[in-house]
Amino acid sequence: MSVRLRFALACAGVFLVGGGLLLTAVYFLVRSNLTYRADLITPKSITLPNGRGFYRYDDYYEVARSRTLQVMATYQRDTLTNVRNIGALAVLAVTGGAFGLGWRAAGWVLRPVTAVTETARRVAQSHDFAERIGYEGPNDEVKELTGIFDTMLGRLARSFDGQRRFVANASHELRTPLTINRTLVDVAVRRPDATDDVKRLGESLLLVNARHERLIDGLLALAEGEQAVLDRRPFDLTDVAEHVLDQAAEEAAEREVTIHRLLDAAPTTGEAVLVERLVQNLVENAIRHNQPKGEVWVTTRRRTEQVELVVANTGLHVPSYEIETIFEPFRRLHGDRLRSDRGSGLGLSIVRVITEAHGGTVLARPREEGGLTITVELPLDRSAA
Repeated sequence: MSVRLRFALACAGVFLVGGGLLLTAVYFLVRSNLTYRADLITPKSITLPNGRGFYRYDDYYEVARSRTLQVMATYQRDTLTNVRNIGALAVLAVTGGAFGLGWRAAGWVLRPVTAVTETARRVAQSHDFAERIGYEGPNDEVKELTGIFDTMLGRLARSFDGQRRFVANASHELRTPLTINRTLVDVAVRRPDATDDVKRLGESLLLVNARHERLIDGLLALAEGEQAVLDRRPFDLTDVAEHVLDQAAEEAAEREVTIHRLLDAAPTTGEAVLVERLVQNLVENAIRHNQPKGEVWVTTRRRTEQVELVVANTGLHVPSYEIETIFEPFRRLHGDRLRSDRGSGLGLSIVRVITEAHGGTVLARPREEGGLTITVELPLDRSAA
């Protein structure tokens, strides 16, 4: 139950218990006042006005007493019934009114908390830690809570900005020496007097250098992908997928992997360059983590509220308990940490952060025949749809 409902039920419960106790007290009080008293029954003799003594009417006493008791019993029963029934209805009516008033009062009291919740939801969805609540109410508990929340947002903003700047700066700084190394090794390998040993060593160094370059590019893409996409522009996910598949056709042919395209219109909004990187990582993973003469299926389609990109492939069986770990940085399945031609272990991490930056979701599940099926859902562009 929500806090508002619990508050309303608490108010109704207090009035119900209090009203029940009050009704019980009134009931027994009325009952005690209506109890039979012998001195109130018609006496056996009365004093006559002329002073001639007592006049006895024993013959009529029992009849009068019986009639009086019947009248008193009927009056007592009817009165107590009315007190019980009308009082119970009154208690129930007051309880219902207390529930309504408690509901309204709880809404009024929780209105600042609702504003805090809406702001927190916007920050969580947009990743824009520059936004603040800025509550300007009285100095109460809600004011203290919003102040703490704003302070936390400020610290998170500084932390995330510092982390992104560090990764971006480190990636840019490391690109220059790697580029120089690649050039020097390439020149040394291409020299006419280069021996076979030098050429083999150079090819190995070029492979290691290429892996480090992909790692740095992945770190930079990871840092950029964690930022929220504020400038959303419409594009078709199908066009992006076709472009990526055309580029990956040569690598798929070299690895003898067959690609099946099932591409329908899928209009969405966001940063097309980042989404292209997302699709590229999924397609490259599907090709490289595959078996000889394997298959890859790439599907785009439009749903009611979102568009979907589904990339499935054949390959080794993936345990269900390893599904969540594949989206963590530098995690590889089956302990494959030495094959540099299969990437740096950042591909699916980049996929997840780019998807979340666009307000989407990504889900992976193992195929019974082996391999994975990864589904990416992005918001639908309603204007194009």
